Amino acid sequence: MLTTSHSASLHGIDGYIVTVECNASQDIPVFDIVGLPDAAVKEAKQRVRAAMTNSDIDFPELSIIVNLAPADVKKEGCAFDLAIFVAILQAAGTIPQQCDLTGRCFIGELSFSGALRSVPGILSMVIAAKEAGYTEVYVPKACGPEAAAIEGICIYAVEDATQIVRHLQGVESLSPFIGAKYDLENYSLTDCNFSDVKGQERAKRALEIAAAGGHNVLMIGPPGAGKSMLARRLPTILPPMCLDDAVETTKIHSVSGILKEGTSLVCQRPFRSPHHTMSIASLVGGGARPKPGEVSAAHNGVLFLDELPEFPKNVIEGLRQPLEDGEVTITRAAGRITYPSRFMLVCAMNPCKCGYFGSPKRKCTCRREDIQRYLAKISGPLLDRIDIQIEIPALEYSEISNPAPAEDSTVIRERVIAAREFAGHRFAGAVSCNANMTAQQVREFCTVDAAGDAIMKNAFEKFGMSARGHDRVLKVARTIADLDHSETIRAAHIAEAVQLRSLDRKYW
Repeated sequence: MLTTSHSASLHGIDGYIVTVECNASQDIPVFDIVGLPDAAVKEAKQRVRAAMTNSDIDFPELSIIVNLAPADVKKEGCAFDLAIFVAILQAAGTIPQQCDLTGRCFIGELSFSGALRSVPGILSMVIAAKEAGYTEVYVPKACGPEAAAIEGICIYAVEDATQIVRHLQGVESLSPFIGAKYDLENYSLTDCNFSDVKGQERAKRALEIAAAGGHNVLMIGPPGAGKSMLARRLPTILPPMCLDDAVETTKIHSVSGILKEGTSLVCQRPFRSPHHTMSIASLVGGGARPKPGEVSAAHNGVLFLDELPEFPKNVIEGLRQPLEDGEVTITRAAGRITYPSRFMLVCAMNPCKCGYFGSPKRKCTCRREDIQRYLAKISGPLLDRIDIQIEIPALEYSEISNPAPAEDSTVIRERVIAAREFAGHRFAGAVSCNANMTAQQVREFCTVDAAGDAIMKNAFEKFGMSARGHDRVLKVARTIADLDHSETIRAAHIAEAVQLRSLDRKYW
């Protein structure tokens, strides 16, 4: 007898449907799985058999061959366990033949006890099932909130094998899982707030500009000046994500296995801060079974690299492609996978090993050649891709002891949202922010008045800017003009953008 059920798997961060065909015949009892299964899929034989035994379900004494189609695509992971389990039981008659499995998708890993365990990438698989026309998806109970984030498809959150068998037999029906409502616009921010930051008004202004235009930032200053504190508060002034961005971010986090259990959607922009001992694969993604790296986990959010020169040289240089293209392509023998990676890069570093080179308050103890070697870890091409470069000076006592509260994140965020909306009318959905403008869009939308053009020309010749540097200064100036709700980039906007770009001339 031939029975068919359906499951799903992952390719990159996208899901695809897998058809599970079970052929059972009265022959020498055997249980085999074909269709290019990996080791984890082959081990489903033991998991399914043990789950049946411990759920008081007799494993059929039949010759059972399970095929996972399409047969020419390698199958990985444990998500097929539940579909294999259901197909075998229908072939054995435990689940009645009249139970129509068409339009139903079964996803989940079986434990030996029969309980269902969560699997990564549930959101992507549910989206694939919906796009393929399926009306019901059965997932482990722990994955219910994540699966229910997709509207227009019925989700059943299953605890164990016995529960789904009784449901398919018509003995005890499961109730569809109703997910929690989410509000992207009014999602609560973290406990961090710019009102906690004393002084550093110029740095706050630079981060406001960065948030309004999606620009990359480099902060240089002595230890204890507040670089990390400022960076960690950047997400609190970023505009809320739209639904498409939230779904895409959640897909990446789910596939990576970093989505918190019980989370339906990632509603707050990600903030990733990896340690400087990380490898190139953990940054951009990779592995025998490629997974997204930190640049993809930070998609639609912030990637913060503290103590930038302490990162390995090849890791730092690995940022070039994702910064330029907004995606990372990983090539392996089995094929190519592309992960989205459009993020704001925020870097912090000391000007030297001891941290006090150029400080008016403390003497630097580093030798000149040591300072040059330390700064040389940051290459010119990477610096060229960082739009805003600011110096963070040590605070004065009067700033630290000032009891007056600083400006709240919500106030700054309102200005950022207003600037994004002002730019949005201009782009009409072509790009999400000024930092993502193409060269053609820079020429079209970055109109500079005569006085501003004179300042731009002087800065270009004086600082020896590259063509990329020239365009990035114009993008920052465009953002400053948007904060002023000005369609024309004026001289003051160009001057401020140049000041935010010229720090590399002091240290490099």
